[in-house]
Amino acid sequence: MQQGHQLIIYTDGSSRGNPGPGGYGAILMWGDKRKELSAGYRLTTNNRMELMGVIAAIESLTKKNIPLTIYTDSQYLVNSVEKKWLDGWIRNDFKGGKKNKDLWTRFYKLAKDYKIKFVWVKGHHENAFNNRCDELATTAADGKHLLIDEGYEAQKNELL
Repeated sequence: MQQGHQLIIYTDGSSRGNPGPGGYGAILMWGDKRKELSAGYRLTTNNRMELMGVIAAIESLTKKNIPLTIYTDSQYLVNSVEKKWLDGWIRNDFKGGKKNKDLWTRFYKLAKDYKIKFVWVKGHHENAFNNRCDELATTAADGKHLLIDEGYEAQKNELL
């Protein structure tokens, strides 16, 4: 398969403490073109940042109905989509305490416009793109002017 006919996305999320300051990194590749994305948040979780990396990458796209292959070291993401767990969570409105409803719902709506395949890669290993995403995510988490993960902080405040 020629890479030029498919968008390849690598993503990673990071959290300094879980919860704690966090960030995501993403690399989008179309043929020989590359685009890097990252952002940091003042209080979030690792799984939320893994998911935000994917969401930010998809939201940055200008074309729809193209095949996307998303490489991630998050089994949480891969299994939730590839094993159709997310379909059940949506159908049951996240009953049973499933977390990150706001982000999963956002992803689910975005995903309808694409043919998405998730592929798991071993994290912090020999994959240069995964390592670069990790670097983007941790640098963003350690940065100044961190964003507010409104979904997480609102959910956290409901519990207090």
